[in-house]
Amino acid sequence: MKKLYDELSYKVSKQTTQQYSTSFSLGILALSSAIRNPIYAIYGYVRLADEIVDSFHDYNKEKLLLKFKDETFQALEDGISLNPVMQSFQETVHKYDIDRQLIIQFLKSMEMDLQKIDYNSDLYKEYILGSAEVVGLMCLQIFVNGDKKQYEALKPFAMILGSAFQKVNFLRDMKDDYYTLGRSYFPNLDMTSFDNNVKLSIEKEIEEEFRQALIGIKKLPASSRFGVYLAYKYYVSLFKKIKRKSAEKILSERIRISNGAKISLMMSCYVQYKTSFL
Repeated sequence: MKKLYDELSYKVSKQTTQQYSTSFSLGILALSSAIRNPIYAIYGYVRLADEIVDSFHDYNKEKLLLKFKDETFQALEDGISLNPVMQSFQETVHKYDIDRQLIIQFLKSMEMDLQKIDYNSDLYKEYILGSAEVVGLMCLQIFVNGDKKQYEALKPFAMILGSAFQKVNFLRDMKDDYYTLGRSYFPNLDMTSFDNNVKLSIEKEIEEEFRQALIGIKKLPASSRFGVYLAYKYYVSLFKKIKRKSAEKILSERIRISNGAKISLMMSCYVQYKTSFL
């Protein structure tokens, strides 16, 4: 009968993904059906942690995150959790032998979000490693299905794609991060001096990361290649929209892509994918 609970757990992770991210939901739908559930499990887990540090302002975030951390490692030790999202995550971690150090690094970055940090280059890199790059590596372990040689070959590309995604998120969310959460992730940046020149230097960095990441996407197994390519194209599209905005606009509004535009993007991506990848 535990099979019913496992099925429920993956469904809850899937619903969590669909509730919070239309773009990632579309990307996951473009993956092979055999690997969708474990990717939902990864997203559901990291989403819960993210909500603790970003949204639960009326509660003791430190206490909640510590409890979440303890529940994570207890679930991994016991092989079960009464939290459906945690249950699907621990099942996925065990099935795909996901490196526990990736989880530790992720939780460390979530803890960083609870502190007022003036980010220098080292702390900036550490935060991106834990908040984005290791999540890409968790997914990569699923994509290669335990093939260690393939994992090591694709690891740098997965990390740099995660880094590019996160830096686009930083630009997209700069208004809310700074004015609502009191955060500024870009290193040694005085937000009062954030202007078009500073924005341009960040954009050049992101452009280079996207260029390198595409090389790795083309080397992914067929089961995951189109789904990751779709997520890549979505972020490139969002990035282009951000580039067209001034630094002043970035600090006054959150840049979005409509759901209708996301659907159109998915359709056009499939044509591009067939032309360029197959």
